[in-house]
Amino acid sequence: MGSIESNLQQVRRRIAAACAEAGRSEQGVTLLAVSKTVAAPRVHEAWAAGQLDFGENYVQEGLAKIESLAGLRPHARWHLIGPLQGNKTRAAAEAFDWVHSVDRLKVAERLAAQRPPELAPLQLCLQVNISGEASKSGVAPAEVAALATAVAALPRERVRLRGLMAIPEPAGDLAAQRAPHRALRVLLEVLNQRHGLALDTLSMGMSDDLEAAVLEGSTIVRIGTAVFGARG
Repeated sequence: MGSIESNLQQVRRRIAAACAEAGRSEQGVTLLAVSKTVAAPRVHEAWAAGQLDFGENYVQEGLAKIESLAGLRPHARWHLIGPLQGNKTRAAAEAFDWVHSVDRLKVAERLAAQRPPELAPLQLCLQVNISGEASKSGVAPAEVAALATAVAALPRERVRLRGLMAIPEPAGDLAAQRAPHRALRVLLEVLNQRHGLALDTLSMGMSDDLEAAVLEGSTIVRIGTAVFGARG
């Protein structure tokens, strides 16, 4: 792996190439650098190289990093992408800009109630268990419409439902990788067309499958290893 700056440039080239193949503008895809287990100085290095969005899997680790990098505000956005327990919702509502992992109405209700009114609305994605894996968090595809409708009805000055997130089962080739991403995109389209929602975000694609995700309409790719290197 090269420097974080060169890694970011390489990932952005991959995104640009996939967008070109899909006939999309690369401005329509946000690179979310997954900084789980990455020390704050290396996150700062990524920020200095132009990276603005960072994803954390654990609330406590994220809070410590947000606090130690407080000088990056308001120029950095912090995304919680890991499972969110009910007893951690207040901390998440107070510190993060996005939560990608909502899979229960109670969690969304708590986030709405606990989001400080002076802050911009917390941006939410519903996590969908798109591959049906028993080990994965997320709402079943058949239950997405009911949950999305309920979450979208929460006070918009506190929380705003933006779209769907998924972590598909790993697959070996591009066609197999594209299938679950396509399924998530179709789910989003159904929510908008049949249920009157106006969702604009598909949080899908990681270091090994970002091309497949972008080809199927991803708007946020969550990249850790290809930016920061393999975890220890």
